Amino acid sequence: MTVFHRNETKQPLPEHLRGGVIAIGNFDGVHRGHQAVLQRALDIAKSRGIPALVLTFEPHPRTIFRPDTPVFRLTPAPLKARILEGMGFSAVIEYPFDRTFSEMSAHDFIGAVLLEWLHASEVVTGFDFHFGKGREGGPAFLMAAGQDNGFGVTLVDAFRDENASVISSSVIRSLLGEGAVSEAAGLLGYRYTVEAEVIDGKKLGRTLGYPTANMALPPEVELRNGIYAVRFRRPDGSLHDGVASYGRRPTVTSNGAPLLETFLFDFSGDLYGEISAVSFFGHLRDELKFDGLDALVVQMKRDEEEARALLAGVRPLGAIDQRLCF
Repeated sequence: MTVFHRNETKQPLPEHLRGGVIAIGNFDGVHRGHQAVLQRALDIAKSRGIPALVLTFEPHPRTIFRPDTPVFRLTPAPLKARILEGMGFSAVIEYPFDRTFSEMSAHDFIGAVLLEWLHASEVVTGFDFHFGKGREGGPAFLMAAGQDNGFGVTLVDAFRDENASVISSSVIRSLLGEGAVSEAAGLLGYRYTVEAEVIDGKKLGRTLGYPTANMALPPEVELRNGIYAVRFRRPDGSLHDGVASYGRRPTVTSNGAPLLETFLFDFSGDLYGEISAVSFFGHLRDELKFDGLDALVVQMKRDEEEARALLAGVRPLGAIDQRLCF
């Protein structure tokens, strides 16, 4: 799969991808609500024997309008593209979102993007999708444009969880802020996952018998500080159970930058420079400040036993979870 148009060049779409079904949305998190929209697009494309594409926008619009408060992205562009590829889409169009694009009228968006560039035969989106300058284009506008220009429109109703609550990215973000990774996974349909390069650390864990793979996550990540049972996937696809600490390390430093430190069970080797993924299965406890390193080591041993027990019994939540975390 190719990720197209992560810049302004807007190269012509390859012939074999034209005339497809286009799922439109931001899809941050690709949660179960998004999956309802996306699966409808895949089903329509399969029934007609045409390609299924996703049209999304980069960077997140809030980055342009409120740069001082960057949004906590559940799935940065590379991870989102990989999830969509795994679902079966032929391409992800990452349209460059900037001030100029935000001023484009809904009419021009239909003409320039959906018709001239993508040659859409069907558009699938959520029932509340709005587009164009001032959000002037809504569902009725889209349906009328489809009738006038010969493309179909499918609107997917809000997806509700087992408690009849609408699933949203903002609810998932707040759950992660509370450390409720199991509840967040239930709404996502897979375990919350981060990707980053393994960087050099202070190597204190190594001297304690707990060497860690350290990753600096973006500052806007709002995951609760604490200790988690995790799975760690290396670039070669190999998977390792582990226990991870996310936070500012109060026992060993007074002002550490937020860091994700993962101890991989039954592993020895060099991970520096690898871009790896960590998936969160359970929150074991909050960060604590210990009275010396001996007490810390005793607690780390306890954390390891608890994480091993938790991970021994986990099962995939669905196809995305299977690909990411198993």
